[in-house]
Amino acid sequence: MPRYMHLSIYDEERMDKIMAAMSSKVRRDILRLVNRNSYSVTEIARVLNIPTSTAAFHVNHLQAADLVRVQSKSAQHGASKIISRKLDEINISYVPEYDSDEIMTSVLNIPIGSFTDCEAVPSCGIATDKNIIASEDVPSVFFSPERIAAQIIWFSAGYLEYKIPNYVLRDKEPVGLSFSMELCSEAPNFRLDWKSDITFWVNAKEICTWTSPGDFGGHHGLLNPDWWPDMSTQYGLLKTIRINQHGAYLDENKASSVKIGDLHIDEGAYFTLRVGIKPDAVNLGGMNLFGECFGNYQQNIICKLSYKDKKMEE
Repeated sequence: MPRYMHLSIYDEERMDKIMAAMSSKVRRDILRLVNRNSYSVTEIARVLNIPTSTAAFHVNHLQAADLVRVQSKSAQHGASKIISRKLDEINISYVPEYDSDEIMTSVLNIPIGSFTDCEAVPSCGIATDKNIIASEDVPSVFFSPERIAAQIIWFSAGYLEYKIPNYVLRDKEPVGLSFSMELCSEAPNFRLDWKSDITFWVNAKEICTWTSPGDFGGHHGLLNPDWWPDMSTQYGLLKTIRINQHGAYLDENKASSVKIGDLHIDEGAYFTLRVGIKPDAVNLGGMNLFGECFGNYQQNIICKLSYKDKKMEE
């Protein structure tokens, strides 16, 4: 499946890091090399006819910019680093996300097992990084206290809902909300061509629907524990939903006309995020949700709240 990086030209720090990493011909040569295969630092040095120390220096720059994946592998004379491709495309957005320069952002790391409401229809289950909780296809495990340690959650139909605290918005005006997560469809074992319409809601207001193309397997997820069965779901796709003053976006594409002001996320003690399958969805293909120890992306649900000081009444 294609892997993308989305950049805003207004994100100076991130843009500087990416542009600096790409400014070196040697680093571009390394990216072209690992586009075809995985290599150790020593192999990169040999192919490009450069010293090993130079290859290691440039790999470190690419890793810091999040452009390559570096994994340690046991070798005869100790551990070696294997460098592989992490991205297929980098997209740069020229559209400013907010109208004001005085923006503050708070980031919340939400464990996938911290949901406060749910509905799960078999096939369904929850697994930590150590084991499957209780048993598969038993919806009552979704109410187990052990669910807080969940690293993968799956169901054929239903939803998960999270209460997200909004204390940072006290006396502030929200101007943006985003959340990202790794997910895919839920098929028996796995099936690459298994579409599912996965919908996102905030405070019970429908934001958008993403059609997952399949339930992905065939090779072990990069983060999956060794005990996880090879014939089960292995990884998902990382999706980002943003809502600002202009509308709602799925990744970089406009998804709906819902604006941040329509959500009232600064009212009360929290707002809700729901992700799941609508009963009348065209593609009823279930859902897998991955935590930071499963799949291909080392993250839970990441929620970002952007806000600014409220204007004082004159």
